[in-house]
Amino acid sequence: MDDEKTRVDDNPEELRYELWTDGALAGFISYTLGDGEITLVHTEVEPALEGRGLGSALVAGALDDVRARGLKLRSLCPFVVAYLRRHPELADPLA
Repeated sequence: MDDEKTRVDDNPEELRYELWTDGALAGFISYTLGDGEITLVHTEVEPALEGRGLGSALVAGALDDVRARGLKLRSLCPFVVAYLRRHPELADPLA
């Protein structure tokens, strides 16, 4: 994955983190916000792009933003939960 061509942006109007690669939307994590806490609800990556590590890049980018904003994290998304089990060192913002 080329980091210069891939980025994760928060889209607060849509309540989701978006993964962009080569100028196209490649995936997203929908979320809810409330009282200093963010709940990651659902992750999707374009089926044609699965298996390239983009889902992991999306979760990592979202967690970086959660941490930078000082929010507590809850996850209802099985993909995010599995990612955090594989990377417990990144679970510090968990509520």
